[in-house]
Amino acid sequence: MTAAVRRRTIDDVLAEARARLHRLTPHEAWAAVERGALLVDIRPAAQRAAEGEVPDAVVIERNVLEWRLDPASAHRIPEATGYDVEVVVLCSEGYTSSLAAASLADLGLHRATDVDGGFSAWRAAGLPTAGVPVGGTARTVHA
Repeated sequence: MTAAVRRRTIDDVLAEARARLHRLTPHEAWAAVERGALLVDIRPAAQRAAEGEVPDAVVIERNVLEWRLDPASAHRIPEATGYDVEVVVLCSEGYTSSLAAASLADLGLHRATDVDGGFSAWRAAGLPTAGVPVGGTARTVHA
């Protein structure tokens, strides 16, 4: 007797992740940062160089996110002081960040969430950015 395999699409996985989060608008994310939340930019270096950056965001690329933010990890960053840290994850458009925030919640970081619309929405909301001049031509942010 063979068990039926339940197949899910990435849209299913994304919807399930988002159902567990209280996603923030860019302005809500900014308010969270102002009250001490940790804003984590998970975009790859090439994407940050092309799109711009958020000043004071902690850059942790997606492939090492859980190791850097798990308070029990030997590879954690100094800001990963406990499971009550408010973490706001930022990606380019708000898709990858939802999956990443849900993964952090699975680790016990119960205040993890993400920015609805990602960096694109952050920039459109007029919040602080650096690295790409107004008018849009990208330049290298980091050497």
